Amino acid sequence: MSNAEIRPTTEADLPAITAIYEQAVRFGTATFELIPPDLTEMTRRYRALMDGGFPYLVAVRDGRALGYAYAGPYRPRPAYRFTVENSVYLDPSTHRRGIGLALMQRLISECEARGFRQMIAVIGDSANAGSIGVHRKCGFQMIGTHPSVGLKFGRWLDTVMMQRALGEGATTVPADE
Repeated sequence: MSNAEIRPTTEADLPAITAIYEQAVRFGTATFELIPPDLTEMTRRYRALMDGGFPYLVAVRDGRALGYAYAGPYRPRPAYRFTVENSVYLDPSTHRRGIGLALMQRLISECEARGFRQMIAVIGDSANAGSIGVHRKCGFQMIGTHPSVGLKFGRWLDTVMMQRALGEGATTVPADE
């Protein structure tokens, strides 16, 4: 298991988070973005999530950001307001060390505490066994695969859809419905 500290992200963490995401965009298939956003854009995205009351977490060890995770709106229509989509990105040197799992577990707890009821994972690249495995360990169920919906690095990529109930899930209707 990871011995990283997981805490809420601050704006001071955003340069390191921007660098982690840049690696994912340039060399990975977990995101279908093709051009890495700069610090200004990453700050705008962070603030939008904070303004919306969503959790944004960073894993840190010895003052160094190892990865981050956040939840955001699944879709913009009001009926989706209790459903979030998660994102987790790790520094490439920290894969397979339990940091992604620890971030996901804490993200799930944070979303439940905020009253969200469903979490959706849209995993880039059906060959992304690490991400699929972490989501399974966290209780996500496979919903399906959208074959060949993204084109990156000269090849067609799938997205894998997984879902997990949060808190009471769909067994009750939230009081503020």
